Amino acid sequence: MPGTTYWNAGERFMETVNLSYPLSENVVERFAAPQVLALGQFDGLHLGHISVIKAAISLAREAGLPAAVMTFYPHPKEVMKKGDYDGYLTPPAEKERLLRELGIDYFYVVEFNEAFSKVSPEQFVAGMLLPLNIQTAVIGFDFHFGHKGAGDAGMLCELGKPQFTVHTVPPFLIDGEKVSSSGIRKWLHEGRVDLAAGWFGRPYLVRGKVINGEKRGRTIGFPTANVEPSEHFVLPVKGVYAVKAQLEGEDRWLPGVMNLGVKPTFHEGVTKPSLEVHLFDFSQDIYEHELTIELISYIRPERKFSSIDELIAQIGRDADTARELLS
Repeated sequence: MPGTTYWNAGERFMETVNLSYPLSENVVERFAAPQVLALGQFDGLHLGHISVIKAAISLAREAGLPAAVMTFYPHPKEVMKKGDYDGYLTPPAEKERLLRELGIDYFYVVEFNEAFSKVSPEQFVAGMLLPLNIQTAVIGFDFHFGHKGAGDAGMLCELGKPQFTVHTVPPFLIDGEKVSSSGIRKWLHEGRVDLAAGWFGRPYLVRGKVINGEKRGRTIGFPTANVEPSEHFVLPVKGVYAVKAQLEGEDRWLPGVMNLGVKPTFHEGVTKPSLEVHLFDFSQDIYEHELTIELISYIRPERKFSSIDELIAQIGRDADTARELLS
């Protein structure tokens, strides 16, 4: 691992490191050196999570040390089949991109599986944290770890002595309410993408490849890009949204309107929702291109229309509403 002089010289870059329990000798040999580590699931990388990570970055810069983040993949709820898990607010590739922008030096991704779920707090610290020789662990106020979440901040402090100290970050509040991943999921399921954006600190987005669809949109005057999400994103409630979209490799954002749903006017019995985006004043062939879609505002729920003409008229009104919301 580079010495501390490196962290003040040249352009920063982030290295992503996949880990499994317990750490291998190769990993320990390469990465064991004083560092500040933000520790958590960080599903969403919302403003609360970012406050924890920025605290770690600040402490690392003050000490002249690398700033690292350790998280877990797949999501524990996905592995354990518990709760109402419905996808990632910020899937791995998106999380990696955001952490790189924040200025993280090392991104440790720990494999979470059934065996790892049984690792005790003591085993986790002894097998994952102490070998890395971290100087400071930075956690959120409600951080739990180890089998059945038995470990908390107090236990981490005790288990880390005398090698590392623990810095606990208080909850991040907006209008007196704690920003949380569960709260953001609730907003998305209610179509409140504006409130979700406020807690994220950025618009909620979905990224995917433009694939061949039914090509019905072009026959009714509203050609659409059919987008297949590239990762297991949480999808908001079915309906129509004002959106901005960006093609891979381009800087400009294109305004548009998106339908997320099962197209009940044309289909019955379909359960898997599709994403269809109509980009305003745009006619470029973008099949097989990656499209990033920011959800700006919810317009209305999806519904079945009695005729194609009624549908066309409604799409026209939706497009006008979206233009207004995006102007």
